[in-house]
Amino acid sequence: MDLNDKDLIRRVVDDGDQRAYAQLVRRYQSQLRFSLRQLCDGDQALADDMAQEAFIKAYKALPAFRGDARFSTWLYRIAYNLVMSYRRKNAPEVDQEAVDRAQAQETVEEAQQLGMARDLESAMQELSEPQRQAIHLCMHRGFSHEEAASIMKLPLGTVKSHVNRARAKLQTLLQAWREEVVSG
Repeated sequence: MDLNDKDLIRRVVDDGDQRAYAQLVRRYQSQLRFSLRQLCDGDQALADDMAQEAFIKAYKALPAFRGDARFSTWLYRIAYNLVMSYRRKNAPEVDQEAVDRAQAQETVEEAQQLGMARDLESAMQELSEPQRQAIHLCMHRGFSHEEAASIMKLPLGTVKSHVNRARAKLQTLLQAWREEVVSG
């Protein structure tokens, strides 16, 4: 019998039922790892480490879970905070000229390659970090704006603005591709 998240959480908190928590882990680990790979710029090992740490933190904090949000939203918020903390601690010093040269070189190479996936990935990199994260949570993971706001700890209006601005910028950046598809 498949129990809902609240029943599983109650079993973990009230009875110390580790199998119930294992069921929650199984239920959300693939989705969480996928999302973390996006936030970790494709670094699968880092994403797996962050997912494991998120589940451990969630387990330890489960008695404090109030149920105001879905368990998945709460878990994603924990994971998101872990990634942001990791980034702050491990942010390299940026040589802007080298970044500009690399971006220019990448732009030339991308112009020579076909494929929407590559173009979309490039366009996504043009978005600000909050815009990219908001789009990922709302468009890729299917979270509502309210849930994304809760995960990102931002006001709802800010998340909506990030999503709208990101969509507009992506439409502009991908306009040439769209015209090619329409005319082709």
